[in-house]
Amino acid sequence: MSAQLPSILIGYLSEVRGDGMEARMAEEHSNETPIIKIGDEEILAGHIGSYVIIRQANIGVLALVFKMWEKDRFDTVDMRKTDRFISLVPVGEIQENGTFVRGVRHYPTPGAKVYAVGMEEINAIFSKFRDYKFFIGQLSSHKDYHLSLDPRALFGRHFAIVGQSGSGKSWTVTSLIQNTIKAMPKSHIIMLDLHGEYCWKDDKDVLQSAFPGELVNYVDAMEMEMPYWMMTYAELVDLFIDRRDHGASTQMSFMREVLQQLKRKEAKQIGLASVSIDTPIYFSLAEVYMQFKAANEERKDFGKVQGALFGQFDEFLIRMQSRFNDVRYDFLLKPKIRNNSASMADLLRQFIGLGVKKANITVVDLSSVPTDVRPAVSAQVGRLAYEFNYWNPQRRDFPITLICEEAHAYIPREKGGQFEGTKKMMERIAKEGRKYGVSIGAVSQRPTELSETMLAQCSSFICLRTTNPDDQAYIRGLVPEAEGDLTDILTSLGRGEALVLGEAAPLPTRVQIYRPNPEPKSNDVDYFTSWREGPDDLNVEEIVNLWRTQTRK
Repeated sequence: MSAQLPSILIGYLSEVRGDGMEARMAEEHSNETPIIKIGDEEILAGHIGSYVIIRQANIGVLALVFKMWEKDRFDTVDMRKTDRFISLVPVGEIQENGTFVRGVRHYPTPGAKVYAVGMEEINAIFSKFRDYKFFIGQLSSHKDYHLSLDPRALFGRHFAIVGQSGSGKSWTVTSLIQNTIKAMPKSHIIMLDLHGEYCWKDDKDVLQSAFPGELVNYVDAMEMEMPYWMMTYAELVDLFIDRRDHGASTQMSFMREVLQQLKRKEAKQIGLASVSIDTPIYFSLAEVYMQFKAANEERKDFGKVQGALFGQFDEFLIRMQSRFNDVRYDFLLKPKIRNNSASMADLLRQFIGLGVKKANITVVDLSSVPTDVRPAVSAQVGRLAYEFNYWNPQRRDFPITLICEEAHAYIPREKGGQFEGTKKMMERIAKEGRKYGVSIGAVSQRPTELSETMLAQCSSFICLRTTNPDDQAYIRGLVPEAEGDLTDILTSLGRGEALVLGEAAPLPTRVQIYRPNPEPKSNDVDYFTSWREGPDDLNVEEIVNLWRTQTRK
Protein backbone atom coordinates (compact mmCIF):
# COMPACT_ATOMS: atom_id res chain seq x y z
CA MET A 1 0.00 0.00 0.00
CA SER A 2 2.94 2.30 0.58
CA ALA A 3 3.39 2.70 -3.16
CA GLN A 4 -0.21 3.75 -3.39
CA LEU A 5 -0.04 6.47 -0.75
CA PRO A 6 -1.65 9.66 -2.05
CA SER A 7 1.03 12.25 -2.72
CA ILE A 8 -1.01 15.30 -3.72
CA LEU A 9 -1.55 17.60 -0.77
CA ILE A 10 -4.81 19.56 -1.20
CA GLY A 11 -5.44 21.08 2.25
CA TYR A 12 -5.06 21.24 6.02
CA LEU A 13 -7.50 20.37 8.79
CA SER A 14 -8.93 23.45 10.47
CA GLU A 15 -11.55 21.89 12.75
CA VAL A 16 -12.11 18.41 14.22
CA ARG A 17 -15.38 17.23 15.79
CA GLY A 18 -16.62 13.82 16.85
CA ASP A 19 -19.05 13.75 13.94
CA GLY A 20 -17.03 15.53 11.26
CA MET A 21 -14.09 17.66 10.21
CA GLU A 22 -13.37 20.81 8.21
CA ALA A 23 -10.31 21.60 6.14
CA ARG A 24 -8.90 24.67 4.42
CA MET A 25 -7.87 24.01 0.84
CA ALA A 26 -4.28 24.75 -0.12
CA GLU A 27 -3.99 28.06 -1.95
CA GLU A 28 -2.81 26.45 -5.20
CA HIS A 29 -6.02 24.37 -5.27
CA SER A 30 -8.40 27.23 -4.54
CA ASN A 31 -8.46 28.58 -8.07
CA GLU A 32 -11.24 28.56 -10.65
CA THR A 33 -10.50 25.05 -11.98
CA PRO A 34 -8.51 23.10 -9.36
CA ILE A 35 -7.68 20.11 -11.57
CA ILE A 36 -5.20 17.60 -10.16
CA LYS A 37 -3.82 14.43 -11.73
CA ILE A 38 -3.49 11.18 -9.79
CA GLY A 39 -1.95 8.48 -11.94
CA ASP A 40 -3.82 8.60 -15.25
CA GLU A 41 -6.85 10.22 -13.67
CA GLU A 42 -7.77 13.91 -13.64
CA ILE A 43 -10.16 15.11 -10.91
CA LEU A 44 -11.21 18.37 -9.27
CA ALA A 45 -9.52 18.76 -5.91
CA GLY A 46 -11.96 18.37 -3.04
CA HIS A 47 -15.12 18.09 -5.14
CA ILE A 48 -18.29 16.90 -3.41
CA GLY A 49 -18.56 13.10 -3.26
CA SER A 50 -14.80 12.54 -3.57
CA TYR A 51 -12.63 10.84 -0.94
CA VAL A 52 -9.60 12.23 0.88
CA ILE A 53 -7.09 10.83 3.35
CA ILE A 54 -6.03 12.81 6.43
CA ARG A 55 -2.55 11.85 7.62
CA GLN A 56 -0.76 12.82 10.81
CA ALA A 57 2.01 10.76 12.44
CA ASN A 58 0.67 7.16 12.44
CA ILE A 59 -2.94 8.23 11.91
CA GLY A 60 -4.64 7.76 8.54
CA VAL A 61 -8.33 8.64 8.30
CA LEU A 62 -10.38 8.20 5.13
CA ALA A 63 -13.12 10.83 4.74
CA LEU A 64 -15.80 11.82 2.25
CA VAL A 65 -16.27 15.41 1.04
CA PHE A 66 -19.90 16.50 1.41
CA LYS A 67 -19.74 20.31 1.44
CA MET A 68 -17.56 23.08 0.00
CA TRP A 69 -17.64 26.84 0.52
CA GLU A 70 -15.49 29.98 0.39
CA LYS A 71 -14.85 32.71 2.93
CA ASP A 72 -13.39 36.18 2.28
CA ARG A 73 -10.67 37.72 4.40
CA PHE A 74 -8.91 41.08 4.14
CA ASP A 75 -5.16 41.26 4.66
CA THR A 76 -5.35 45.04 4.30
CA VAL A 77 -8.25 47.43 3.85
CA ASP A 78 -8.30 47.03 0.09
CA MET A 79 -6.67 43.60 -0.24
CA ARG A 80 -9.29 40.85 -0.31
CA LYS A 81 -8.41 37.16 -0.41
CA THR A 82 -10.66 34.13 -0.53
CA ASP A 83 -10.14 30.90 1.41
CA ARG A 84 -11.85 27.71 0.32
CA PHE A 85 -13.05 25.14 2.84
CA ILE A 86 -14.43 21.61 2.65
CA SER A 87 -16.49 19.64 5.20
CA LEU A 88 -15.52 16.02 5.69
CA VAL A 89 -17.30 12.97 7.07
CA PRO A 90 -14.81 10.43 8.47
CA VAL A 91 -15.72 6.89 7.38
CA GLY A 92 -12.79 4.75 8.53
CA GLU A 93 -9.08 4.31 9.12
CA ILE A 94 -6.28 3.20 6.84
CA GLN A 95 -4.02 1.01 8.97
CA GLU A 96 -0.24 0.80 8.61
CA ASN A 97 -0.47 -2.40 6.57
CA GLY A 98 -2.79 -0.62 4.13
CA THR A 99 -6.04 -2.34 5.15
CA PHE A 100 -9.23 -0.34 5.65
CA VAL A 101 -11.28 -0.52 8.85
CA ARG A 102 -14.69 1.14 9.25
CA GLY A 103 -15.09 3.65 12.07
CA VAL A 104 -12.56 6.13 13.49
CA ARG A 105 -10.75 5.43 16.75
CA HIS A 106 -7.83 7.83 16.43
CA TYR A 107 -8.63 11.39 15.40
CA PRO A 108 -6.06 13.79 13.95
CA THR A 109 -5.69 17.35 15.22
CA PRO A 110 -6.09 20.65 13.33
CA GLY A 111 -3.15 21.18 11.02
CA ALA A 112 -3.10 17.58 9.78
CA LYS A 113 -2.52 17.26 6.05
CA VAL A 114 -5.33 16.32 3.66
CA TYR A 115 -4.43 14.33 0.54
CA ALA A 116 -6.46 13.56 -2.57
CA VAL A 117 -7.48 9.96 -3.16
CA GLY A 118 -7.39 8.38 -6.60
CA MET A 119 -8.67 5.17 -8.13
CA GLU A 120 -5.77 3.04 -6.88
CA GLU A 121 -6.52 3.88 -3.24
CA ILE A 122 -10.25 3.39 -3.73
CA ASN A 123 -9.61 0.05 -5.40
CA ALA A 124 -7.47 -1.07 -2.47
CA ILE A 125 -10.24 -0.13 -0.03
CA PHE A 126 -12.95 -1.83 -2.06
CA SER A 127 -10.89 -4.87 -3.09
CA LYS A 128 -12.37 -7.19 -0.45
CA PHE A 129 -15.89 -6.33 -1.61
CA ARG A 130 -15.01 -6.67 -5.30
CA ASP A 131 -14.24 -10.35 -4.71
CA TYR A 132 -17.99 -10.95 -4.28
CA LYS A 133 -18.59 -9.72 -7.86
CA PHE A 134 -21.99 -8.43 -6.75
CA PHE A 135 -21.94 -5.16 -8.70
CA ILE A 136 -24.89 -2.77 -8.46
CA GLY A 137 -23.69 0.46 -10.12
CA GLN A 138 -20.97 3.00 -10.78
CA LEU A 139 -19.49 5.46 -8.34
CA SER A 140 -20.90 8.91 -9.07
CA SER A 141 -17.46 10.44 -8.54
CA HIS A 142 -15.63 7.81 -10.63
CA LYS A 143 -17.82 6.53 -13.47
CA ASP A 144 -15.25 3.90 -14.46
CA TYR A 145 -15.42 2.27 -11.03
CA HIS A 146 -18.15 -0.32 -10.41
CA LEU A 147 -19.36 -0.82 -6.84
CA SER A 148 -19.74 -4.30 -5.41
CA LEU A 149 -21.66 -4.84 -2.17
CA ASP A 150 -21.26 -7.53 0.47
CA PRO A 151 -24.26 -9.85 -0.15
CA ARG A 152 -23.79 -11.52 3.23
CA ALA A 153 -24.41 -8.24 5.02
CA LEU A 154 -27.07 -6.95 2.59
CA PHE A 155 -29.33 -10.00 2.53
CA GLY A 156 -28.33 -11.57 5.83
CA ARG A 157 -29.18 -8.59 8.06
CA HIS A 158 -32.14 -6.94 6.32
CA PHE A 159 -31.97 -3.79 4.18
CA ALA A 160 -34.16 -0.86 3.22
CA ILE A 161 -34.58 1.00 -0.07
CA VAL A 162 -36.11 4.42 0.54
CA GLY A 163 -36.83 7.37 -1.72
CA GLN A 164 -39.68 9.57 -2.84
CA SER A 165 -42.01 8.73 -5.70
CA GLY A 166 -40.19 9.05 -9.04
CA SER A 167 -36.71 8.70 -7.55
CA GLY A 168 -36.16 5.27 -9.12
CA LYS A 169 -37.11 2.75 -6.40
CA SER A 170 -38.62 0.20 -8.81
CA TRP A 171 -35.62 0.68 -11.09
CA THR A 172 -33.27 0.06 -8.15
CA VAL A 173 -35.18 -3.00 -6.91
CA THR A 174 -35.23 -4.53 -10.40
CA SER A 175 -31.55 -3.84 -11.04
CA LEU A 176 -30.60 -5.20 -7.61
CA ILE A 177 -32.48 -8.46 -8.16
CA GLN A 178 -31.21 -8.88 -11.74
CA ASN A 179 -27.62 -8.55 -10.51
CA THR A 180 -28.31 -10.77 -7.50
CA ILE A 181 -29.38 -13.61 -9.79
CA LYS A 182 -26.25 -13.09 -11.94
CA ALA A 183 -23.91 -13.16 -8.95
CA MET A 184 -25.75 -15.87 -6.99
CA PRO A 185 -27.57 -18.26 -9.37
CA LYS A 186 -29.14 -20.22 -6.50
CA SER A 187 -30.76 -17.21 -4.82
CA HIS A 188 -34.32 -17.48 -3.45
CA ILE A 189 -36.40 -14.31 -3.46
CA ILE A 190 -40.11 -13.71 -2.84
CA MET A 191 -41.45 -10.33 -3.95
CA LEU A 192 -44.68 -8.71 -2.86
CA ASP A 193 -45.64 -6.70 -5.95
CA LEU A 194 -48.43 -4.30 -5.00
CA HIS A 195 -48.75 -2.54 -8.37
CA GLY A 196 -48.00 -5.22 -10.98
CA GLU A 197 -44.68 -3.56 -11.91
CA TYR A 198 -42.41 -6.60 -12.07
CA CYS A 199 -44.65 -9.10 -13.90
CA TRP A 200 -47.53 -8.04 -16.14
CA LYS A 201 -49.56 -9.12 -19.14
CA ASP A 202 -49.26 -7.15 -22.39
CA ASP A 203 -52.02 -6.24 -24.86
CA LYS A 204 -51.91 -9.79 -26.27
CA ASP A 205 -52.31 -11.31 -22.78
CA VAL A 206 -48.73 -12.59 -22.84
CA LEU A 207 -46.88 -12.52 -19.53
CA GLN A 208 -43.97 -10.05 -19.47
CA SER A 209 -41.41 -9.77 -16.69
CA ALA A 210 -38.56 -7.58 -15.53
CA PHE A 211 -36.61 -10.78 -14.86
CA PRO A 212 -35.56 -13.72 -17.06
CA GLY A 213 -38.68 -15.75 -17.82
CA GLU A 214 -37.07 -19.08 -16.97
CA LEU A 215 -36.05 -17.80 -13.53
CA VAL A 216 -39.29 -16.16 -12.39
CA ASN A 217 -42.42 -17.75 -10.97
CA TYR A 218 -45.45 -15.46 -11.43
CA VAL A 219 -48.23 -15.85 -8.89
CA ASP A 220 -51.46 -13.89 -9.27
CA ALA A 221 -52.88 -13.67 -5.76
CA MET A 222 -56.43 -13.52 -7.17
CA GLU A 223 -56.01 -16.73 -9.17
CA MET A 224 -53.90 -18.57 -6.64
CA GLU A 225 -55.80 -19.79 -3.63
CA MET A 226 -54.34 -18.59 -0.34
CA PRO A 227 -56.74 -20.41 1.99
CA TYR A 228 -57.96 -18.76 5.16
CA TRP A 229 -57.17 -21.90 7.20
CA MET A 230 -53.44 -21.23 6.84
CA MET A 231 -53.81 -17.81 8.48
CA THR A 232 -52.85 -17.36 12.11
CA TYR A 233 -55.36 -16.46 14.77
CA ALA A 234 -54.09 -12.85 14.79
CA GLU A 235 -54.54 -12.57 11.01
CA LEU A 236 -58.07 -13.97 11.18
CA VAL A 237 -58.88 -11.44 13.87
CA ASP A 238 -57.60 -8.65 11.60
CA LEU A 239 -59.79 -9.96 8.78
CA PHE A 240 -63.08 -10.48 10.59
CA ILE A 241 -63.06 -8.38 13.77
CA ASP A 242 -63.02 -4.61 14.10
CA ARG A 243 -60.85 -3.95 17.14
CA ARG A 244 -62.64 -0.63 17.67
CA ASP A 245 -65.96 -2.42 18.21
CA HIS A 246 -67.03 -2.37 21.89
CA GLY A 247 -67.58 -6.15 21.77
CA ALA A 248 -64.25 -6.94 20.07
CA SER A 249 -62.72 -8.70 23.09
CA THR A 250 -65.74 -11.03 23.40
CA GLN A 251 -65.64 -11.80 19.69
CA MET A 252 -61.92 -12.58 19.86
CA SER A 253 -62.31 -14.89 22.85
CA PHE A 254 -65.18 -16.83 21.28
CA MET A 255 -63.31 -17.11 17.97
CA ARG A 256 -60.31 -18.60 19.79
CA GLU A 257 -62.56 -21.19 21.43
CA VAL A 258 -64.29 -22.14 18.17
CA LEU A 259 -61.02 -22.42 16.22
CA GLN A 260 -59.43 -24.65 18.84
CA GLN A 261 -62.47 -26.91 18.82
CA LEU A 262 -62.55 -27.23 15.01
CA LYS A 263 -58.80 -27.76 14.72
CA ARG A 264 -58.79 -30.47 17.38
CA LYS A 265 -61.47 -32.23 15.37
CA GLU A 266 -59.39 -32.02 12.12
CA ALA A 267 -56.23 -33.09 13.97
CA LYS A 268 -57.86 -36.35 14.99
CA GLN A 269 -58.87 -37.09 11.40
CA ILE A 270 -55.35 -36.57 9.99
CA GLY A 271 -53.61 -38.29 12.91
CA LEU A 272 -52.03 -35.20 14.47
CA ALA A 273 -51.29 -35.74 18.16
CA SER A 274 -51.44 -32.11 19.30
CA VAL A 275 -52.67 -28.85 17.85
CA SER A 276 -52.46 -25.13 18.69
CA ILE A 277 -54.58 -22.15 17.74
CA ASP A 278 -52.14 -21.37 14.88
CA THR A 279 -51.57 -24.90 13.53
CA PRO A 280 -52.14 -24.67 9.74
CA ILE A 281 -54.77 -27.36 9.22
CA TYR A 282 -58.14 -27.19 7.51
CA PHE A 283 -61.34 -26.03 9.24
CA SER A 284 -64.69 -24.99 7.84
CA LEU A 285 -65.32 -21.26 7.77
CA ALA A 286 -69.04 -21.94 7.35
CA GLU A 287 -68.96 -23.87 10.62
CA VAL A 288 -67.29 -20.95 12.37
CA TYR A 289 -70.09 -18.72 11.10
CA MET A 290 -72.79 -21.13 12.25
CA GLN A 291 -71.33 -21.41 15.75
CA PHE A 292 -71.21 -17.62 16.09
CA LYS A 293 -74.75 -17.41 14.77
CA ALA A 294 -76.01 -20.09 17.18
CA ALA A 295 -74.41 -18.34 20.18
CA ASN A 296 -75.77 -14.98 19.02
CA GLU A 297 -79.36 -16.32 18.83
CA GLU A 298 -79.27 -18.74 21.77
CA ARG A 299 -82.35 -18.83 24.00
CA LYS A 300 -83.10 -21.14 26.91
CA ASP A 301 -86.18 -22.23 28.82
CA PHE A 302 -88.39 -22.42 25.72
CA GLY A 303 -87.18 -19.05 24.46
CA LYS A 304 -87.91 -17.13 27.65
CA VAL A 305 -84.27 -16.65 28.69
CA GLN A 306 -81.57 -15.24 26.44
CA GLY A 307 -78.20 -16.98 26.23
CA ALA A 308 -75.06 -15.44 27.75
CA LEU A 309 -73.86 -14.27 24.32
CA PHE A 310 -77.22 -13.32 22.85
CA GLY A 311 -76.84 -10.34 20.49
CA GLN A 312 -73.09 -10.02 21.15
CA PHE A 313 -72.01 -10.96 17.64
CA ASP A 314 -74.26 -8.87 15.40
CA GLU A 315 -71.36 -6.78 14.04
CA PHE A 316 -69.15 -9.84 13.64
CA LEU A 317 -71.76 -11.76 11.66
CA ILE A 318 -72.45 -8.80 9.38
CA ARG A 319 -68.73 -8.24 8.77
CA MET A 320 -68.09 -11.94 8.11
CA GLN A 321 -71.10 -12.24 5.80
CA SER A 322 -70.03 -9.18 3.81
CA ARG A 323 -66.52 -10.59 3.39
CA PHE A 324 -67.91 -13.96 2.35
CA ASN A 325 -70.30 -12.45 -0.22
CA ASP A 326 -67.65 -10.17 -1.75
CA VAL A 327 -66.22 -11.90 -4.84
CA ARG A 328 -62.92 -10.08 -4.33
CA TYR A 329 -62.25 -12.30 -1.32
CA ASP A 330 -62.98 -15.63 -3.05
CA PHE A 331 -59.25 -16.41 -3.45
CA LEU A 332 -58.96 -16.26 0.33
CA LEU A 333 -62.29 -17.46 1.71
CA LYS A 334 -63.58 -19.94 -0.90
CA PRO A 335 -60.75 -22.34 -1.79
CA LYS A 336 -61.70 -24.97 -4.37
CA ILE A 337 -58.37 -26.77 -4.72
CA ARG A 338 -56.72 -26.17 -1.35
CA ASN A 339 -59.68 -27.23 0.77
CA ASN A 340 -57.92 -29.93 2.75
CA SER A 341 -54.85 -30.08 4.98
CA ALA A 342 -52.88 -32.21 2.51
CA SER A 343 -52.80 -29.39 -0.08
CA MET A 344 -50.46 -27.24 2.00
CA ALA A 345 -47.21 -28.71 0.63
CA ASP A 346 -48.11 -27.79 -2.96
CA LEU A 347 -48.82 -24.18 -1.95
CA LEU A 348 -45.46 -23.89 -0.21
CA ARG A 349 -43.66 -25.33 -3.24
CA GLN A 350 -45.27 -22.67 -5.42
CA PHE A 351 -44.21 -19.89 -3.03
CA ILE A 352 -40.62 -21.00 -2.56
CA GLY A 353 -40.01 -21.65 -6.26
CA LEU A 354 -39.75 -25.44 -5.93
CA GLY A 355 -42.87 -26.31 -7.89
CA VAL A 356 -43.10 -27.85 -11.34
CA LYS A 357 -41.09 -24.85 -12.56
CA LYS A 358 -37.98 -24.17 -10.48
CA ALA A 359 -37.45 -20.42 -10.06
CA ASN A 360 -35.09 -18.00 -8.29
CA ILE A 361 -37.73 -15.35 -7.73
CA THR A 362 -41.43 -15.66 -6.99
CA VAL A 363 -43.42 -12.52 -7.80
CA VAL A 364 -46.69 -12.42 -5.87
CA ASP A 365 -48.91 -9.98 -7.77
CA LEU A 366 -51.17 -8.21 -5.26
CA SER A 367 -52.32 -5.47 -7.63
CA SER A 368 -55.83 -6.93 -7.94
CA VAL A 369 -56.24 -7.75 -4.25
CA PRO A 370 -58.61 -5.42 -2.35
CA THR A 371 -56.65 -2.68 -0.59
CA ASP A 372 -58.08 -3.44 2.83
CA VAL A 373 -57.01 -7.09 2.71
CA ARG A 374 -53.54 -6.62 1.19
CA PRO A 375 -51.85 -6.30 4.59
CA ALA A 376 -53.30 -9.62 5.77
CA VAL A 377 -52.27 -11.36 2.53
CA SER A 378 -48.80 -9.78 2.64
CA ALA A 379 -48.30 -10.94 6.21
CA GLN A 380 -49.46 -14.42 5.25
CA VAL A 381 -46.87 -14.63 2.45
CA GLY A 382 -44.17 -13.41 4.83
CA ARG A 383 -45.24 -15.80 7.56
CA LEU A 384 -45.29 -18.77 5.15
CA ALA A 385 -41.68 -17.99 4.14
CA TYR A 386 -40.68 -17.59 7.80
CA GLU A 387 -42.44 -20.74 9.02
CA PHE A 388 -41.13 -22.73 6.05
CA ASN A 389 -37.51 -22.02 6.94
CA TYR A 390 -38.15 -22.14 10.69
CA TRP A 391 -39.04 -25.83 10.31
CA ASN A 392 -36.59 -26.47 7.44
CA PRO A 393 -33.61 -28.56 8.66
CA GLN A 394 -31.55 -27.17 5.74
CA ARG A 395 -32.44 -23.54 6.45
CA ARG A 396 -28.78 -22.45 6.48
CA ASP A 397 -28.35 -23.75 2.93
CA PHE A 398 -31.67 -22.36 1.69
CA PRO A 399 -31.96 -18.70 2.85
CA ILE A 400 -34.90 -16.66 1.57
CA THR A 401 -35.27 -12.91 1.11
CA LEU A 402 -38.70 -11.27 1.16
CA ILE A 403 -38.89 -8.01 -0.86
CA CYS A 404 -41.68 -5.86 0.58
CA GLU A 405 -42.77 -3.22 -1.94
CA GLU A 406 -44.60 -0.23 -0.38
CA ALA A 407 -43.78 -1.69 3.02
CA HIS A 408 -45.33 1.23 4.91
CA ALA A 409 -48.78 0.05 3.72
CA TYR A 410 -48.66 -3.14 5.79
CA ILE A 411 -45.81 -2.57 8.25
CA PRO A 412 -46.97 0.85 9.51
CA ARG A 413 -45.43 2.90 12.26
CA GLU A 414 -48.74 3.62 14.00
CA LYS A 415 -49.65 1.47 16.97
CA GLY A 416 -53.02 -0.16 17.61
CA GLY A 417 -54.19 0.20 14.00
CA GLN A 418 -56.54 -2.07 12.12
CA PHE A 419 -53.76 -4.42 11.05
CA GLU A 420 -51.85 -4.65 14.31
CA GLY A 421 -51.58 -8.45 14.04
CA THR A 422 -50.16 -8.18 10.53
CA LYS A 423 -47.60 -5.61 11.64
CA LYS A 424 -46.47 -7.78 14.57
CA MET A 425 -45.97 -10.74 12.27
CA MET A 426 -43.73 -8.80 9.89
CA GLU A 427 -41.83 -7.26 12.82
CA ARG A 428 -41.28 -10.75 14.20
CA ILE A 429 -39.64 -11.74 10.91
CA ALA A 430 -37.50 -8.59 11.10
CA LYS A 431 -36.37 -9.42 14.64
CA GLU A 432 -35.96 -13.19 14.39
CA GLY A 433 -35.94 -14.09 10.69
CA ARG A 434 -32.22 -13.87 10.00
CA LYS A 435 -31.56 -16.60 12.58
CA TYR A 436 -33.61 -18.94 10.42
CA GLY A 437 -32.46 -17.76 7.01
CA VAL A 438 -35.30 -15.33 6.24
CA SER A 439 -34.50 -11.66 5.61
CA ILE A 440 -36.53 -8.66 4.53
CA GLY A 441 -35.85 -5.94 1.98
CA ALA A 442 -38.23 -3.09 2.86
CA VAL A 443 -39.01 -0.68 0.02
CA SER A 444 -40.83 2.54 0.92
CA GLN A 445 -41.35 6.12 -0.21
CA ARG A 446 -42.27 7.23 3.32
CA PRO A 447 -39.79 5.92 5.91
CA THR A 448 -41.50 8.05 8.58
CA GLU A 449 -44.63 5.91 8.13
CA LEU A 450 -42.73 2.62 8.25
CA SER A 451 -42.42 0.61 11.46
CA GLU A 452 -39.52 1.78 13.61
CA THR A 453 -38.87 -1.82 14.62
CA MET A 454 -38.53 -2.82 10.98
CA LEU A 455 -36.06 -0.05 10.13
CA ALA A 456 -34.11 -0.56 13.36
CA GLN A 457 -33.30 -4.12 12.25
CA CYS A 458 -31.93 -3.01 8.86
CA SER A 459 -28.13 -2.90 8.68
CA SER A 460 -27.92 -1.41 5.17
CA PHE A 461 -29.75 1.43 3.46
CA ILE A 462 -30.02 2.36 -0.20
CA CYS A 463 -31.31 5.93 -0.06
CA LEU A 464 -32.60 7.55 -3.25
CA ARG A 465 -33.72 11.17 -3.73
CA THR A 466 -35.70 12.41 -0.73
CA THR A 467 -36.86 16.01 -0.45
CA ASN A 468 -39.34 15.75 2.41
CA PRO A 469 -37.59 17.26 5.47
CA ASP A 470 -39.27 14.84 7.89
CA ASP A 471 -38.10 11.83 5.89
CA GLN A 472 -34.60 13.31 5.62
CA ALA A 473 -34.43 13.82 9.37
CA TYR A 474 -35.67 10.30 9.96
CA ILE A 475 -33.05 8.78 7.62
CA ARG A 476 -30.39 10.90 9.31
CA GLY A 477 -31.37 9.38 12.65
CA LEU A 478 -31.13 5.83 11.29
CA VAL A 479 -27.53 5.95 10.10
CA PRO A 480 -24.40 6.20 12.30
CA GLU A 481 -23.88 9.68 13.71
CA ALA A 482 -20.70 10.34 11.77
CA GLU A 483 -22.51 9.55 8.50
CA GLY A 484 -25.60 11.62 9.31
CA ASP A 485 -24.35 14.73 7.50
CA LEU A 486 -24.22 12.74 4.25
CA THR A 487 -28.02 12.69 4.15
CA ASP A 488 -27.87 16.38 3.19
CA ILE A 489 -27.12 15.28 -0.38
CA LEU A 490 -30.37 13.29 -0.67
CA THR A 491 -32.14 16.22 -2.34
CA SER A 492 -29.51 16.49 -5.08
CA LEU A 493 -29.51 12.84 -6.17
CA GLY A 494 -30.56 12.13 -9.76
CA ARG A 495 -33.02 9.45 -10.81
CA GLY A 496 -31.59 6.02 -10.08
CA GLU A 497 -28.76 7.57 -8.08
CA ALA A 498 -28.45 6.43 -4.48
CA LEU A 499 -26.50 6.93 -1.29
CA VAL A 500 -25.53 3.46 0.00
CA LEU A 501 -24.99 3.35 3.75
CA GLY A 502 -24.40 0.56 6.24
CA GLU A 503 -22.59 -2.75 6.52
CA ALA A 504 -23.11 -3.93 2.93
CA ALA A 505 -20.90 -1.15 1.52
CA PRO A 506 -17.23 -0.70 2.44
CA LEU A 507 -17.97 2.95 3.17
CA PRO A 508 -20.80 5.44 2.54
CA THR A 509 -20.99 5.66 -1.23
CA ARG A 510 -22.86 7.74 -3.78
CA VAL A 511 -23.61 5.40 -6.68
CA GLN A 512 -25.49 5.45 -9.97
CA ILE A 513 -27.51 2.23 -10.02
CA TYR A 514 -27.25 0.22 -13.24
CA ARG A 515 -30.15 0.70 -15.60
CA PRO A 516 -32.21 -2.52 -15.37
CA ASN A 517 -32.66 -4.59 -18.52
CA PRO A 518 -35.51 -5.18 -19.01
CA GLU A 519 -37.07 -2.36 -17.04
CA PRO A 520 -40.08 -2.74 -14.72
CA LYS A 521 -43.48 -1.46 -15.79
CA SER A 522 -43.19 1.63 -13.63
CA ASN A 523 -42.34 4.43 -16.03
CA ASP A 524 -44.13 7.71 -15.41
CA VAL A 525 -47.09 8.51 -17.64
CA ASP A 526 -46.04 10.80 -20.50
CA TYR A 527 -48.64 13.56 -20.08
CA PHE A 528 -47.17 15.70 -22.84
CA THR A 529 -47.37 13.04 -25.55
CA SER A 530 -50.68 11.62 -24.32
CA TRP A 531 -52.33 15.03 -24.24
CA ARG A 532 -51.11 15.76 -27.77
CA GLU A 533 -51.58 12.40 -29.48
CA GLY A 534 -53.83 10.41 -27.12
CA PRO A 535 -57.11 8.66 -28.08
CA ASP A 536 -60.19 10.68 -28.96
CA ASP A 537 -62.55 8.17 -27.36
CA LEU A 538 -62.48 5.26 -24.89
CA ASN A 539 -64.43 2.02 -24.49
CA VAL A 540 -66.20 3.09 -21.31
CA GLU A 541 -68.35 -0.07 -21.31
CA GLU A 542 -65.20 -2.21 -21.12
CA ILE A 543 -63.85 -0.07 -18.28
CA VAL A 544 -67.13 -0.50 -16.37
CA ASN A 545 -67.01 -4.27 -16.92
CA LEU A 546 -63.39 -4.49 -15.78
CA TRP A 547 -64.27 -2.42 -12.72
CA ARG A 548 -67.21 -4.63 -11.85
CA THR A 549 -65.28 -7.86 -12.38
CA GLN A 550 -62.21 -6.47 -10.57
CA THR A 551 -60.00 -7.30 -13.56
CA ARG A 552 -56.95 -5.15 -14.34
CA LYS A 553 -55.27 -4.94 -17.73
